[in-house]
Amino acid sequence: MLSWLARMAWACWKPVRRYARMSKDNNSSNRTSNDDDDFDSSLADSLLWCRDLHKHSLGEYSFAIVQANEVIEDQSQVETAPNATFVGVYDGHGGPDASRYICDHLFLHLVRLARENGTISEDVLRSAFSATEDGFLTLVRRSWGIKPLIAAIGSCCLVGVIWRGTLYVANLGDSRAVIGSVGRNNEIIAEQLTRDHNASMEEVRQELKSRHPDDSHIVVMKHGVWRIKGIIQVSRSIGDAYLKRPEFCLDPSFPKFHLSEPIRRPVLTAEPSICARVLQPIDKFIIFASDGLWEHLTNQEAAEIVHNNPRQGIARRLLKSALNVAARKREMRYDDLKKVEKGIRRFFHDDITVVVIFIDHELLSKTQSVPEMSVRGFMDTVGPSNFSVIQGMT
Repeated sequence: MLSWLARMAWACWKPVRRYARMSKDNNSSNRTSNDDDDFDSSLADSLLWCRDLHKHSLGEYSFAIVQANEVIEDQSQVETAPNATFVGVYDGHGGPDASRYICDHLFLHLVRLARENGTISEDVLRSAFSATEDGFLTLVRRSWGIKPLIAAIGSCCLVGVIWRGTLYVANLGDSRAVIGSVGRNNEIIAEQLTRDHNASMEEVRQELKSRHPDDSHIVVMKHGVWRIKGIIQVSRSIGDAYLKRPEFCLDPSFPKFHLSEPIRRPVLTAEPSICARVLQPIDKFIIFASDGLWEHLTNQEAAEIVHNNPRQGIARRLLKSALNVAARKREMRYDDLKKVEKGIRRFFHDDITVVVIFIDHELLSKTQSVPEMSVRGFMDTVGPSNFSVIQGMT
């Protein structure tokens, strides 16, 4: 059984890894090549990729990604099977290693744990996050001697799973999931499903202070921004080993990440916030996006854009709306911003990933009526013959 699972996993992930290798060499001709006929590249903005519309098990989806960093730190994936959908958005910081690791391992941990437990649940999601964190910290330990800065690499982690009519959302950091539901007067209502684990939030600062009552510098205002230990804004992540294990403390030769005193207990955690929601007919779509989108659009603005426009290309429309706002903040036009190269572009906006999942409830009712649906059925649907890796990239 384990060998079958390994073969299934490799068959599913091989297309993602092929595309990721093509992106990592930073050759723009690869970004515009069309190995997957459905994977488009925007001709107007060479740093923007999108898939305008594609089917998943319960409807349709759209995604778009824009690069700002010299090496893109966002990773993302949509996995679909006849009766289940998985979405992952991984916003890395300090480098791409952690987000790439999550993209390669978290979903596989989820599948393994779901089989072992006989179901998809909040506990299964929590365990998948924990296994991914443990695996990455093991990688850090092995690489620490030759690559000490790997201890300062981490990633936010946002996951959504639709299974048997229930939406499960788990997150670390400040990527966000927002559901759009129709109100009584046919207006769209945006509801944030995730909690932002960011020191800009008063409740997060209070949580940190309560966990570290003996540390007066646990949160510090630096250059007008609240930062944990004066360094990082997010309070939960995969990785960032130097803020979790004293053995990975970085010395003064790395001043950006050097702590004046060794940590006595973990400063950051990898404990996700998780919610479960039974999908109702009023629930029309879910937006999963890294924080770069939410820096420029409110939840309600994003939901209204999705609600008031055609599905085709909606993630790209959301992304371009955010980029227009980012350009205006610098008294520029988006047409001018397009000419700014990666790396320099980071001064104007972050790497941004947007995935919009539409829920077609007539399909949802069909999947719920499948007799004796279980995690074994989920595993069957993710076999090599009928499971699709929809998207994953660096």
